[in-house]
Amino acid sequence: MSNSVLEIKNASLNIKKDTILEDVSLKMETGRVYGLLGRNGAGKTSLLSLIASFRKPTRGVVTIDGQDPYENAELMPKVDFLYEADYSEEYRTPEDFCRMTKRYKEDFDTDYAYELLDGFRIDRRKALNRMSKGQQAAVNAVLGLASNAPITIFDEVTNGMDAPSREYFYQQVVEANARSPRILILSTHIVSEMEYLFDEVIIIHQGRVMMQEPLDTFLERGFRVTGPKEKVSDFTRGMEVLASEHLGPTQSDMVLGHLEEPQRQEAQSRYLNIAPLKLQELFIRMTEDREGV
Repeated sequence: MSNSVLEIKNASLNIKKDTILEDVSLKMETGRVYGLLGRNGAGKTSLLSLIASFRKPTRGVVTIDGQDPYENAELMPKVDFLYEADYSEEYRTPEDFCRMTKRYKEDFDTDYAYELLDGFRIDRRKALNRMSKGQQAAVNAVLGLASNAPITIFDEVTNGMDAPSREYFYQQVVEANARSPRILILSTHIVSEMEYLFDEVIIIHQGRVMMQEPLDTFLERGFRVTGPKEKVSDFTRGMEVLASEHLGPTQSDMVLGHLEEPQRQEAQSRYLNIAPLKLQELFIRMTEDREGV
């Protein structure tokens, strides 16, 4: 499974009478980092639970290299799902967790885990219930990075970490995928900090996948036009304006769409500033309820 392919085809998930996910189709491949974005309640964690075989889809299929991983003793250990955990009563140490993980994940690299713990400045012989929330989150991150699992999932794993710890984690995500290429899935609300890590972006909205695209392609979906109010309004008339901001006589319009070269030249002739949008800006605007309902 050194070059794994994860596929989800027309998968839906019902819990009791509620439809949590509907007609989800995705494909992921080894060596790429996927950013999974969605508002609260969009279905991100439910989708990850299908990938991790915590749940079986009500309809559709999830496969790893063409096989169903659900209750598959050979495939299930190949997926590592790290999420925010409550360690308030956990007396065991990071060292204990490394030993336990090594027993059921043969590719777990204990030496690498200890190196990462040192990088996070975590005492590996200290009980987790005596650590801060940020330190506990760092231990979780270490277990995932050192797992070398062909599919490694981090669901809001940086919650509680301070800024230096988050930055160290981001650096190690890049390093880990270089050391042991895998499918890395990062589900996060800290979009602005993690944007540069993503090879592809997946947006899930109201239980459906809105899009899956390479980051560069996605960022070409929109642009920002800034300049004198009347000139900006005239330039963007007829375009799909996602948001408009004003500061005195200056207006800045966020536009969804591709800017053709003649339009770019026209903007330049009008002394308007054209700038690319950030991932977080596009994500927020594409998933907001524009009618305010």
